[in-house]
Amino acid sequence: MPLNPIVSAVTDRVIERSRLGRARYLDLLTRERDQWIGRPMLGCANLAHAYAGTEEDRPAMKAGDGMNIGIVTAFNDMLSAHAVYYRYPEQMKVWAREIGATAQVAGGVPAMCDGVTQGYAGMELSLFSRDTIALSTAIALSHGTFEGALLLGICDKIVPGLLMGALRFGHLPMLLVPGGPMPSGLPNKAKAAVRERYASGEASREELLDSEIAAYHTQGTCTFFGTANTNQMMMEVMGLHVPNAAFVNPGTKLRQELTRAAVHRVAELGWRGENYRPIGHCVDERAIVNAAVGLLATGGSTNHLLHLPAIARAAGIVIDWEDLDRLSRAVPLIARVYPNGAADVNGFEAAGGMAFVIRELLASGHLHGDILTAGSDSFADAAAKPTLDGDTLAWRDPGPSGDDTILRTPADPFAPDGGMRILAGNIGRACIKVSAVEQDRWIVEAPAAVFSDQAEVLAAFQAGQLDRDVVVVVRFQGPRANGMPELHKLTPPLGVLQNKGYRVALVTDGRMSGASGKVPAAIHVSPEALPGIDGAGGAIALIRDGDLIRVDAVNGTLEALVDPAEWAARTPAAAPPAASGFGRELFGMFRGLSDEAERGASAVLAGADL
Repeated sequence: MPLNPIVSAVTDRVIERSRLGRARYLDLLTRERDQWIGRPMLGCANLAHAYAGTEEDRPAMKAGDGMNIGIVTAFNDMLSAHAVYYRYPEQMKVWAREIGATAQVAGGVPAMCDGVTQGYAGMELSLFSRDTIALSTAIALSHGTFEGALLLGICDKIVPGLLMGALRFGHLPMLLVPGGPMPSGLPNKAKAAVRERYASGEASREELLDSEIAAYHTQGTCTFFGTANTNQMMMEVMGLHVPNAAFVNPGTKLRQELTRAAVHRVAELGWRGENYRPIGHCVDERAIVNAAVGLLATGGSTNHLLHLPAIARAAGIVIDWEDLDRLSRAVPLIARVYPNGAADVNGFEAAGGMAFVIRELLASGHLHGDILTAGSDSFADAAAKPTLDGDTLAWRDPGPSGDDTILRTPADPFAPDGGMRILAGNIGRACIKVSAVEQDRWIVEAPAAVFSDQAEVLAAFQAGQLDRDVVVVVRFQGPRANGMPELHKLTPPLGVLQNKGYRVALVTDGRMSGASGKVPAAIHVSPEALPGIDGAGGAIALIRDGDLIRVDAVNGTLEALVDPAEWAARTPAAAPPAASGFGRELFGMFRGLSDEAERGASAVLAGADL
């Protein structure tokens, strides 16, 4: 099947816009490989320090005949998704020895959980934990003692941060290694219902806690299709996993064999062999467009409208929201996974999972089939599901959809487009995800209720002040203001208002997360309210209580319906003072240097463009 013409045109646009930056990046990779401070070049004392921590592998390391694989791990046992990594490094060392290679833990990266910090001060560190992870990954790989790497990470900021750091060492072959989702617990719809009952005062805190624990009940990734599982989907369509490793449950024999295969695979990709596949060449413009197509076709997390531009930029590639908007109108929605449907990712996997998605999108011409994959020799391999033939890994065709309420073909999609829209108007540019929003809610026109903190919104809701048609505006939530926290705690009360029959929408320069759902939300408003180093702040700071706001996902507009002369004469609202405590003051530099959401809302990349 020839490539879809819009996918082709967007790819050409990305290639042309990235021409200079990508050329400079590839020149960097060539220089880094040719001048690499690798083991043969290191002094004896340097090598002795690197080998001192291991006795069993020291002779093989000293001989230097096999690859030494660096493991960058996000293990901690506070995060269910990353607790599964506890034994991985020791197992990987054994599997590396099977093929004459060695492996060492190069370093750890932080892995915080937005689910724990939602609505509290720690959430203001969340987005910049991605930059911290990128820096930590670079430090881990900076020793020059590795010929390849395995990146152990799953959740929201961890995978983008690992890639941002790893791509600066893009001459090395690397794979990402997932851990899999936890088995299904309390259904997501039942969990959401208890949350809304609690927000309405109809459920006790004990009932709410019991409900949440029944949903998040063991090790593995959370089972809704939020940012963590969207990360895993994107690594599949970019060819950076062993094919279809993403959604196999932890603790299974199949999961173990997929991880073993990742160790063996990365050892095949070194520059001493004939199959050299450095990660910086794998992550090219076509792979980035594949990630965008996968995001849209599966109804993935809005957070990737920040993360995908940042990942691309680390590889010298420029993709913007206009590209996503154009692709969204050409890419059919073929998956419904909570919050865009009733099923969780285990149901998605059982229905055919990523093998079905990739097979169908390749057949319909929506994915680039000629990308250079790290996880297998050909991207076509990703159109098959892994299984065990005895103790041996094998792959099989996924067959037809096992449940057409979860997975459909592009010829019979849930919606003809991907459900992401870019809104623009006198308030600025914003994103909206409408794949879970009823179509009669795609346009909301109502008076504004303006806040500078989500706690203020919750207080107004509890006081009954929002029981009306309303556009809730929450500003000073951008990266420069407070680190751009997710405003996920607003979902239940806004859902309650909508259930009462009111016309409700959210407008914010903050994030709403991969769990955003049925309430229309214009998010990532740019420019954000707080002025940057250029002295300019966004027009969202001009909105006043009672202004008529129009959020229009049909025509792609975001407007304050205010007389233009009055609008131009307004003075921006004063920003609240910068918060301190919970370590937030340590991230002042990140906030001050952060660029706009559309470029990735990153501080470290602002100074890393080649």
